[in-house]
Amino acid sequence: MEKTNITIIGAGIIGLACAYELSKKHKDILIIEKNPFFGQETSSRNSEVIHAGLYYQPDSYKANLCIRGKDLLYALCASHNIPHKKVGKLLVAKTEDEIQRIEKTYNNAIKSGVEKLRFITKAELKQMEPDIEAEKAFFSPETGIIDTHALMKFYLDSSKNNGAEIIFNTQVIGINKTSTGYLIKVQESSGDTFEFTTNAVINAAGFDSDKVAAMVGIEPDKHGYKIYYSKGQYFRIEHPKKFRITHLVYPPPSHTDLGIHVTPDLGGGLRLGPDAKYIDCVDYNLNVADKEIFYKSFRRYCPKLELDDLIPDTVGIRAKTQQKDDLFKDFVIEEESKKGFPNFINLIGIESPGVTASLAIAEQVRSLLQKTL
Repeated sequence: MEKTNITIIGAGIIGLACAYELSKKHKDILIIEKNPFFGQETSSRNSEVIHAGLYYQPDSYKANLCIRGKDLLYALCASHNIPHKKVGKLLVAKTEDEIQRIEKTYNNAIKSGVEKLRFITKAELKQMEPDIEAEKAFFSPETGIIDTHALMKFYLDSSKNNGAEIIFNTQVIGINKTSTGYLIKVQESSGDTFEFTTNAVINAAGFDSDKVAAMVGIEPDKHGYKIYYSKGQYFRIEHPKKFRITHLVYPPPSHTDLGIHVTPDLGGGLRLGPDAKYIDCVDYNLNVADKEIFYKSFRRYCPKLELDDLIPDTVGIRAKTQQKDDLFKDFVIEEESKKGFPNFINLIGIESPGVTASLAIAEQVRSLLQKTL
C-alpha cells in the first residue's frame, strides 16, 4: 500500500461510524486499529445506553449531536435489525437537594430541545417501578439500550461492503504533513514498520487521540486536547428476577458523572454503575471492596437491595478532556486547517454520549471533509 484517500485511526464506535458514513461517498478508506479486534476499549465497556440528551450544555456538540444521533440510531436499528429497546429512563430524587438537581437537569434538557419529558407523581413511580422509592422523579421515554457490539459490527461490515479496508494489530507511530497530504508511519505487532501517504486523516484514537494530534504537530496542552482517564466500575445484580425493574433508573448527576445507576440489559440482566474515579493510566482492575459503596448508593432508592445481590462485572474508562475539577467540556470535533493541517480532523474527548451521537458525529465529519477534500 502506497497511498490511500482517507485514513481513520481507531476502530472504536466513532471511527467505525465515520467509516460507515464516509464510505457511502468516498473511496480508498483505510481504518487502522492497534488492537486485534474492533471496539476493545471504551466502546465495549460502557452502559450501552441510547441517551435522550438531558445533561449537556444547550447548543453544545454533546447536546445537539446526542439528540440528532438518538433519532438516527433508532432509525438505523429499526431498519437493520440491530438489537435495541426503548425502555425509558427515570431520574429520581429523595432529598430537597436532589430534587433541585433533577429539576435543574429537567430545565437544562428542555432548553436543549429534548422532547416528551414529564414529571411523574409518587403513585405513578410506584406503578412504573414498584421496587423504587423516591420523593420526586421525571420520566424520559426516549432513552433506550442497545447492543453496541452489534452496532459496531454493522458499521464495520457496511464499510467493508462499500470498499473500506481495516488493518488490526497495527499502531500509528508517526504522522508528517506533506505537500499533498500526510505521511503515516505504522508498526505491526511483529515490530515491522511501513509508511504510506493519505489525503485526509480522521483521528478517532480514543485514549491515544491526544498523542495522535501531537504526532502531526498539534500541542494537546495548548489546545485543550489533553486526555484524562476516568475509570468506571460496574457490579451486576446476580438474580435480576428478584427485582421488578424495567426502566433505567438514575440518581441526580454531578458535574463530572451521571451517578451510579441501574441499567437493564437486552438479556434481562441488571447492572449498577458506573462510578467515576480519575486515574493516571489505563487500569481495568475492579476493586471488589467498592461493592458496599454501590450497595449503599442504590439501596437509597431500592430498599429491597441486599449486599449479597451484587457481584463484580466489568470496568470501563472514559477518555475525557475534562479534569476532575473542571466544569463542562465539549467534544473536540475540529478540522485543523486553521492550525496548518487541512483534512486532518481531530475527534478528541468523545466520551458519553458518544455511542448515541456516533452517527451524528460521522455526519459532522463528512460535512467537514466535503468542504476541503
